[in-house]
Amino acid sequence: MSLPTARFGGRIKQPTWRAALFWLLPAAFLGYFFYQPLLSIFNLLISPEWGFDLSALDWSQVWQPLRFTVFQATLSTLLTLAIGLPGAWLFTHFTFPGKKTLKLLSTLPFILPTVVVAAGFNALLGPRGWVNLGLMALFDLETPPIQFLNTFGAILTAHVFYNTTIIIRVVSNAWSRQNARLQQAAQVLGASPWRTFREVTLPLLRPAILSATLLVFLFNFTSFGVILMLGGPQFATLEVEIYIQAMHLLNLPLAAVLSILQLICTLGITIAHNQLSRKDVLAASSRAQELPVRKPKRGFQTVIVALLVVALFTLLVSPLAALTLRSVVKLDANRGERGEIARGFTLQYYQALWENPRNSLFYVPPIEAARNSLIFALITIAIAVSLGLLVAYAQKQRSPLNHVLDPLTMLPLGASAITLGLGFIIVFNQPPFSTLSFPILLPIAHSLIALPFVVRTLGPALQGIPPSLRNAARVLGARPFRVWWEVDLPLLAPSLLVSMIFALTISLGEFGATSFLTRPQYPTLPVAIYRYISQPGALNYGQALAMSTLLMLVCAAGIFLIERLRLPGKEIF
Repeated sequence: MSLPTARFGGRIKQPTWRAALFWLLPAAFLGYFFYQPLLSIFNLLISPEWGFDLSALDWSQVWQPLRFTVFQATLSTLLTLAIGLPGAWLFTHFTFPGKKTLKLLSTLPFILPTVVVAAGFNALLGPRGWVNLGLMALFDLETPPIQFLNTFGAILTAHVFYNTTIIIRVVSNAWSRQNARLQQAAQVLGASPWRTFREVTLPLLRPAILSATLLVFLFNFTSFGVILMLGGPQFATLEVEIYIQAMHLLNLPLAAVLSILQLICTLGITIAHNQLSRKDVLAASSRAQELPVRKPKRGFQTVIVALLVVALFTLLVSPLAALTLRSVVKLDANRGERGEIARGFTLQYYQALWENPRNSLFYVPPIEAARNSLIFALITIAIAVSLGLLVAYAQKQRSPLNHVLDPLTMLPLGASAITLGLGFIIVFNQPPFSTLSFPILLPIAHSLIALPFVVRTLGPALQGIPPSLRNAARVLGARPFRVWWEVDLPLLAPSLLVSMIFALTISLGEFGATSFLTRPQYPTLPVAIYRYISQPGALNYGQALAMSTLLMLVCAAGIFLIERLRLPGKEIF
């Protein structure tokens, strides 16, 4: 006898207890490791043991980083829209040689670690970068003509580099799913191309554009590594100020005030983004006859397409190409190196990763850092994919619980990694976590960051499995576990692999929370790269470039597999 069902929201509602069973473990994990640390930051301000007096707070220390954070995030978002929207138009309407490769390369920056991006822009536009070296040789200059590092322009450029792919992916996906008949009807009625775009295309695109804009603003608002490594100490955002107050000045109450302020802002942005994303999905469900893709016509259209391709390639590929090339070219003498310097192609920086001739205390064996990163990544995969699968099945139950717990599951997407790291320090600074020989909090923090992406990947894939397949298996006498094993699992396998790759790349490149929680005996690849970059000398800089190149290649392989395995029409953002 089947369980009774009820109507909810015009659809069949499954028994609430079944959804609650799926939600049990993910909700407990999020409550203990995500919401408890965040609430501890609130508790820090009212706890008498700190003796913090809110009236004695210098509010200029709060409003100044807040103003700069909002300003740089707004300007970075506008610049990203200026590049991303034409890019979305390009990928939606035209086919051209190398389109698939360029789209793949445009996705890579989004998952690259901050330290790799910083190293790439340093290799391209730094004092000894390719552009400055070329200009110095061309015009016989003694000093670099372009001052890029530690400038506001470096922050904006890196943010545009990181987030352009979000605008391209979200907007082009919505644009390509528009019903071509609507535009054709407007043109038949005499509307000009501009009026058709303004009154037909743009209103349909508005939810996707606003959703992508909020997501880009959110990532710019919570940016940490870009500000720290490319902007310099004179540019203090909320993220950087929290890090400085907590880790350098040990002013935890002020760091808590800044964290609460940032958390309120990011949670508001995240909720608004989720609402707009839901509207975009509903608006897209009734679309048909997707827009045709064509070759650009000769003349003006060809020129515009060529300029856009060159601009995107220059922005998204040149820093990564400069990084790779600079890691195998020697231009300066190492510290203590005398005599004639053999400039040109070299593998010295890669070989030096395995050497410590001066017995430096700061030496990080790359194999050890890579092993640590891989162990943390494997644990992250196990946690994030297991919990994500439970959340995906809970969402499929169509229970009233989903309306409450769905947004709470996606909130880690908007939470600051620095704020999360601060909360971990406050809550888990006592046994058993403070006495563990292995830093288990690191993969837990990575799992919280990866979980929204895993849910976004597995949820649509699970919803797309036809119920008739499961019903046929049950009619043939298969038990529930066998139905899952022989029906659900084979169909979910590609999405599960994509989820694992996402968790892997996020864990390998995470730097914000890791900078709080890492232990000296367990360095990760991003931490090791940051150590090399922070030390003077051409050899240390070259080793940072070599390690960054290796990490970039791993991330590139990951995004290549994601693109190959991703279901058609299913975007993560």
